[in-house]
Amino acid sequence: MGKKAFSGFTKNTPERLLMDAGAFFKNFTYEPGGTDNDTFDTAVAAGKLIGATKGGGEFSAVPSIRQIEVDGVKGRAAGLEVVDSWEVYIKATILETTTESIQAALCAAQIDTASDTTYDVIEGKPDIDLADYVDNVTWIGKLSGSDKPVIIQVFNALSTDGLKITVQDKAEATIPVTFYGHYQQESLDAPPFRIFYPKSKAPQPVQSSDME
Repeated sequence: MGKKAFSGFTKNTPERLLMDAGAFFKNFTYEPGGTDNDTFDTAVAAGKLIGATKGGGEFSAVPSIRQIEVDGVKGRAAGLEVVDSWEVYIKATILETTTESIQAALCAAQIDTASDTTYDVIEGKPDIDLADYVDNVTWIGKLSGSDKPVIIQVFNALSTDGLKITVQDKAEATIPVTFYGHYQQESLDAPPFRIFYPKSKAPQPVQSSDME
């Protein structure tokens, strides 16, 4: 009999896999315990879907941590680290080219729908207004062991990287957009993101025979 291989794979693993690329929405409504929360279907019906994407996406929430230096302490010490800020973003490559997706990437832009009967006219602006920030950009994804989705929200979202459209033969144009989260004036202590993770089933205990 060969030696037993050690692995993190257990009988609980199939219940804990975040699957596929998911979908991205703007202004998705979800409040803890809320009675008027969006679902995937209601948000699609309300026109909140950002559109089809390509190549998946990315979410990042990284704290900027400062180590307080104290004489006599020769290295990192528990209790002497503070969070100065959070850098938060959610990233997607939008496959559907619309006036809204172009405006979102441009950040400081406006859409003129009245001047021309054939075209919507998208123009840059010299300033960023509070109305340019999206209340939230939300990713909805599938967890293998739940019929409820994982929900990741970035608040006061704004794309500040500008617009870049690459076109080529035998391929579709895409618009890469990174929405950065921003603190809100009335809640400066609240990092601009939330993650809703479905309550898990009680984990199945690992048998002692599994450790042998």
